[in-house]
Amino acid sequence: MYALRQFSIRNSRFLEILYNIFDPLVHLFHPLWRVIGYQRVERPAAAIEAWVKGALFDCQMCGRCILSSTGMSCPMNCPKSIRNGPCGGVRANGNCEVKPEMACVWVEAWSGSRQMKGGDKIANIQKPVDYTAKGTSAWMRIVREENTPVETREPGK
Repeated sequence: MYALRQFSIRNSRFLEILYNIFDPLVHLFHPLWRVIGYQRVERPAAAIEAWVKGALFDCQMCGRCILSSTGMSCPMNCPKSIRNGPCGGVRANGNCEVKPEMACVWVEAWSGSRQMKGGDKIANIQKPVDYTAKGTSAWMRIVREENTPVETREPGK
């Protein structure tokens, strides 16, 4: 997994291009998913997402994916689950203070973001993780939220 995670960070610009192609396609199917029901689509979508993103990014399926903002480095791989930059305990060699054998997720995120066209998004402050979304499809959530008026959404969504 770690080798693929490193590959994803090194090739973050290519993966950003793929994401920019994939994202509109997922949104295109919103009418179909609305008819089928997002509740029915959620489980298979989450399984596919877990497989793809798990292999490429060592994704932890937090349900609030920010890979496109973090240089294709999943911040949930940080032993402290920090969503907004390094903790301050980064070692001089760029490794994690908690797991000294592992490169700091945020050092990798910075490296990956420098290659991306949208690399400046790494400076955006991210909301804390909503653990109620853990294990759910970020893809489905994004499409549903972007196509549902705010006043008709479920509370907390």
